[in-house]
Amino acid sequence: MQDSARGEMLRTTNRKLIVAAAMSATFLSALDTSIVGTAMPTIVGQLGGLGIYPWVFSAYLLTSTTTVPLYGRLSDMYGRKPMFIAAAALFVLGSALCGVAQSMEQLVAFRAVQGLGAGGIIPVTFTILGDQFSVTERAKISGLFSAVWGSSAVAGPTLGGFIVDWVDWRWIFYINLPFGAACIYLMWRHLHEERRHVIERIDYLGAALLTAAITLLLFGLRQAGEGPGWSDWTTVALFSLSILLLAGFIQRERGFSSPVLPLDLFRIRIIAVVTCAGIFIGGVMFGISSYVPLFVQGVLGGSAIQAGFTVAPFSIAWSGASVLAGRIILRTGYRASVVAGVISAGVGAGLLLLASAERGVWPLAVGSAFVGIGMGLSSTAMIISTQNAVGWAQRGVATATVQFSRTIGGAVFVAALGTLLTAGMASRLSGLDAELQSANALLDPDIRASLDAATLELLRAALSASLHRVYIGMFVLALGAVAIVLTTFPRGSVEDLQAKGGGLGSRPGTQTEPATKSAD
Repeated sequence: MQDSARGEMLRTTNRKLIVAAAMSATFLSALDTSIVGTAMPTIVGQLGGLGIYPWVFSAYLLTSTTTVPLYGRLSDMYGRKPMFIAAAALFVLGSALCGVAQSMEQLVAFRAVQGLGAGGIIPVTFTILGDQFSVTERAKISGLFSAVWGSSAVAGPTLGGFIVDWVDWRWIFYINLPFGAACIYLMWRHLHEERRHVIERIDYLGAALLTAAITLLLFGLRQAGEGPGWSDWTTVALFSLSILLLAGFIQRERGFSSPVLPLDLFRIRIIAVVTCAGIFIGGVMFGISSYVPLFVQGVLGGSAIQAGFTVAPFSIAWSGASVLAGRIILRTGYRASVVAGVISAGVGAGLLLLASAERGVWPLAVGSAFVGIGMGLSSTAMIISTQNAVGWAQRGVATATVQFSRTIGGAVFVAALGTLLTAGMASRLSGLDAELQSANALLDPDIRASLDAATLELLRAALSASLHRVYIGMFVLALGAVAIVLTTFPRGSVEDLQAKGGGLGSRPGTQTEPATKSAD
C-alpha cells in the first residue's frame, strides 16, 4: 500500500515546474531567433564564406519548418515528454556544434542540426500546456509566455552585440546550453504522462517529400531573384519539381494510415481558417524582422543595435496584446481577438509604406508595434481555438499545424519578397559596378565610407524604393489574412463552439483525454 501511494505520488505532474520548463524553452527559442543576426558580420569576418551567408539562416529555417508536422505527429503517438526532450537535446547539440564551427560550411550544417531541434520545441511546448491547462487557464497564462518571448526577443540584439564585443561570437551559441539543460531536466523530472501506447507507422516518406518540395521552392525563389530570372529553364525546373513533389506529398497523405499532416484536419472549419490565415500572417511577421532592419541600416545608416531597437516594439507589443487576448477570448470568444489582430497587423503593414529617409524610424517602429499587437491578439486565439477543436490524440499535430502554417508562410513569402527587393535593386542600379548592384555596399561600413555623396544617395534611393515594393507586398499579405478571417472565421463563444462539435474529444474517432494527475 505504501509503495502504491509512493508510485502515485511519483506520477504526479508538478504544473508550476512544467510552466518553468516551458518558459525556459520559450526563452531559448526566442533568444536564438534574434541574437544570431547581430553576430553574423563578425562571424563572416573570421570564417569567411560571404557567398553562403544567407544559408546560415535558410538552413535553420528550412529544417525547423519542415519538421514541425512530424514532431506533432510523433508527440501524439509517443507522448509529449519524449518528443520535447529529443527536440531540446537536438537543439542543444546543434548549438554546441555551431560554437565550435571552423568554417562557414560547418556553421551552415550545424545550424541545420539546430533547426531540427527547434522545429519541435515550440509546438510540443504549447501542446503540453494544452494538455495540462483548461481553456480558461491557457487564456490567462498566455500573456506570461508572450512576455518571456518578447523580453528575450528584445534582449537578443543587445545581448548579441555585447557578447560579440566583449566575449566571443561563439558564446551566442553556447548561451543556449544552460537554458536547454535546465528545461530538459525540469520536463524529464516533473512531467508524467499516463496514456495508452499507440502503435502506428511513421510517415517518413511524406516528411521527406514535404521537405524536398519546400527546399526546391526556396531554391527556385532565390534563383529567380538572384540568378538569371523567372523565365530561365533552371528556375522553371525547380518550381515544376517542387509542385510535383508537393502533389506527391498530398497523394501520400491521403493514402497513409497515420499521415504526418492529416488532411482531414482541414475539414474542421477553425483549423482550415487558422491555417490559411496563418500562412499570410506569417509572411508579415517574418517580413518585419527581415526587412525593417535593412531599411534602418541601409537607407538610414543606422547600426545593428539601432535596427534591433526599431524592431523591439514588435515584440513588446506582442507581449502586451497577448495578455489582453486572454481576456477577450474568455469574454467574447475567439473571433473578436483574431479579427482585431489581423486588422491591427494590416494597419502596421500599411504604416511601413510611409517609411522614407526624411521620416526616420518612426513609421517603422510604430508599424512594427501594430503588427506586434496583431500577432499577440491573433496568435493566442488561433492556438487555443485549434487545440480546442480536436481531442487529445490529435492535439499535438493540430498545434504543430498552426506553427507550421506561420513558419512556412514566412519562409516562402520572405523569399518571394526578397526577389522583389533584388529585382528592384538590379533594375535601378544596372549601370553601376556589380559590387554596387545590391544592398551590400550600404551595409558594409568600409565600402559605404568610400562612396562619394552622389553614389551613396543613388544607392540609398534605390534601396528605399525597392523596400517600398517589399512593404507593399507585406501589406497585400496582411489584407489577405483580414479577408480570410472576416469572411470565414466562425462566430460564437468558446462554449458555443464546443457545443457545436469543436470541443475536446468531440470529434468522432478521437482518443479521449488520458487520466492524469497534477500538483500545483
